[in-house]
Amino acid sequence: MIQKYEEKMQKSLDNLEREYNSIRAGRANPHVLDKVKVDYYGTPTPIQQVGNVSVPEPRSIVIQPWEPSLLKTIEKAIQQSDIGIHPANDGKVIRLVFPELTEEHRKDLVKDVKKKGESAKVAVRNIRRDANDFLKKSQKNGDITEDDQKDQQNRVQKMTDKYIKKIDEAIDDKSKEILTV
Repeated sequence: MIQKYEEKMQKSLDNLEREYNSIRAGRANPHVLDKVKVDYYGTPTPIQQVGNVSVPEPRSIVIQPWEPSLLKTIEKAIQQSDIGIHPANDGKVIRLVFPELTEEHRKDLVKDVKKKGESAKVAVRNIRRDANDFLKKSQKNGDITEDDQKDQQNRVQKMTDKYIKKIDEAIDDKSKEILTV
């Protein structure tokens, strides 16, 4: 009965983790390119599907397109994206060099991480409210007993607590990663 609400909570957590993967923390992470799409014969295509993305050093990413004609297109897509890194095209591969983050920038990133985490918590709490409303309506319609409603609401609260804890852990992990020099 409340399974669909747990699935929604899991989707909120998964979405938060995807957002965290796209935050660059001073180290090269190929996931910063996840949202960048390249015009591949008229179709917006993820960079990972048009070339090999590798991390040869802690602060650089190398993109080697499978078709050399895509070099300029990939370079243009990265420049137009919001990742804030200027691509270097040597005619064979594109290099992205991640600058060392300043202390101030790290603190701003941690604030952003916490804000995204709070948004995820709000989403989970909204899902809890929807589940509880559904249970109240079910009890009012006579579909479930009052005791069943209370049991289900307790399960929903435990589920909510579990996902809030997971979100807190994700916030802490990402914050530590960003603040580690």
